[in-house]
Amino acid sequence: MSLANMVIIDEDALICDLAETYGIFDMWSLPAQLVATLAIGLRDNSRIKTKILKMDMPLEDYLLAAIFDCVNWLCWTHTKGAERGNNMPQRIVDVLTQKSQEQDQDDLATFASGDEFERARAALLGE
Repeated sequence: MSLANMVIIDEDALICDLAETYGIFDMWSLPAQLVATLAIGLRDNSRIKTKILKMDMPLEDYLLAAIFDCVNWLCWTHTKGAERGNNMPQRIVDVLTQKSQEQDQDDLATFASGDEFERARAALLGE
């Protein structure tokens, strides 16, 4: 991942990460090579790297939600509802990932033929 790609993906996230991590408030006043080196060195859960990986939230938050789900399920197994198969708790991980899956589906377009694709492409390009 290059500095230029990071700027294109989300310049504001990169600026915030550089300010938070290194105290750099004006990355444009520094040599590009230095800024690129510092940007690559940002932690994996920084705003820009999270965005590059298309994660809605840091991995640690997903792991914490999974731990909560496991503990919640273990507690539920000791209830009378579990004996009857009732009131199983909803998984938080499913709720968190469902939003991103729905967004991915909204961005998906399918076409029955090449001509249909070409018409949609022309409409998007204003041809």
